[in-house]
Amino acid sequence: MSKEGIYWRLPELRRLENIIDHSIPALKHIGNSTEVTNYAELDNFPLPIYKISLGAIESYSPCLFFVGGVHGLERIGSQVVISLLESLCHRLHWDEALQQKLRRIKLIFIPLLNPVGMAKRYRSNGNHVDLMRNAPVDSKESTAWLVGGHRISKFIPWYRGKAADGMEVESQTLINEVLLATQTSPLTLALDCHSGFGTRDRLWFPYAKSKLTPIAQIGALYHLRTLFLNAFPYQNYVFEPQTKHYTCHGDLWDYLYDITESRQQHLLPITLEMGSWRWVRKNPLQLLDRIGPFHPVKPHRIQRVMRTHLTLNEFLMNATYSYQHWYLSEQNDAFSQQAKSLWYPHDLTKTT
Repeated sequence: MSKEGIYWRLPELRRLENIIDHSIPALKHIGNSTEVTNYAELDNFPLPIYKISLGAIESYSPCLFFVGGVHGLERIGSQVVISLLESLCHRLHWDEALQQKLRRIKLIFIPLLNPVGMAKRYRSNGNHVDLMRNAPVDSKESTAWLVGGHRISKFIPWYRGKAADGMEVESQTLINEVLLATQTSPLTLALDCHSGFGTRDRLWFPYAKSKLTPIAQIGALYHLRTLFLNAFPYQNYVFEPQTKHYTCHGDLWDYLYDITESRQQHLLPITLEMGSWRWVRKNPLQLLDRIGPFHPVKPHRIQRVMRTHLTLNEFLMNATYSYQHWYLSEQNDAFSQQAKSLWYPHDLTKTT
C-alpha cells in the first residue's frame, strides 16, 4: 500500500506527521522530542504509533498525557488531541507564559493509538480487540452484557481478546509510556479523548470495574473537580465515575491506576467522553455512515468541538503546573468524604 493510500484512509496521520516534520523541529527553545513507540500492521504495512513530548526535560517534572484514537470509530478524539498539539506549536513561538510553564511540566501526546482501527473504520484494533477491554482486569461486580467486555468471539464488539494472548501492541504501548512517566514524575495526569455516549460531555475517572470501591486518590480528584467548577462555572461537563453508567472488564486506566498505586506512584487518569448523541439528533443522516454515531461529520460541528475543549485542556495544563497546591493539599481528606457522599454513599459505613 502506498503512503498516499494510507493518508487517504487516515488523514489524521498525514496531519500529525506534518506537525512532526515541520512544527516540532522549529521549537528549539523548548524541550521536545518525537519517537515512534511501536508499530501496528495494516495489511502488512506498518503504521507508526507516535509519542510527542513537549516541555521539561527533567524526568522528575509533573506530566500530562493527551491520548486519542483508542477506538478507531471515534476520530474526533484524535482530532481534538492533534488540534491541541498544533495550537501549542504555534503559540510556543511567541507565548512567553506558555514557554515558562513548559519549562516546569512535560506534555506527552499519543494522538493516534489505534491507527489500524481508524484506517479500517473499526472500533477495535486490526485484530478485532477492543483496546479498552484488553487489560488483565476483571470486575468482581456484574457488568453490562457484552458491552462490559467478553471473550466470546472477535466478531462481536467489545471483545477482550484471549486471556492467554496477553495485551495487544497498542494497549501495551500506552501502558509502557504511562508507567515510564510515573516512575519519576511527582504527578501524572492523563486525558483520554473518546466519543459516543449521551448528549453531554462527561469527564469519567476510574474505577470502571467497580461501583462500590472508590480509588484511593478520590479526594484529590474531587479537589480537582472543585477547582475546575469554581474557575469555570459555566462549562457543561459532567464530572463523575464511569460506573455511574456501566461497569466493565479490562479497562486500561483501571489497570494503570492499580499498578501505580501499588508502587506508591501518582497517576490521575480522566476520560473525556464527548456526547455524540446530540450530533446525531441534529443530523440523523449521520447514522447512515459507520462513524456517524461517534463523529460530528459536519465541518462547523467539528470546529465547535475543537473550540469547546480548549478551556479544559488549558485548565489541566495549569493544574499540572500547580499540582502542589491541590494534589498535596491537607484538604483532600475532607474532599474524600465529600466525594464518597456524592458518588459512593454505600461506602460511608466502612469509613466512619
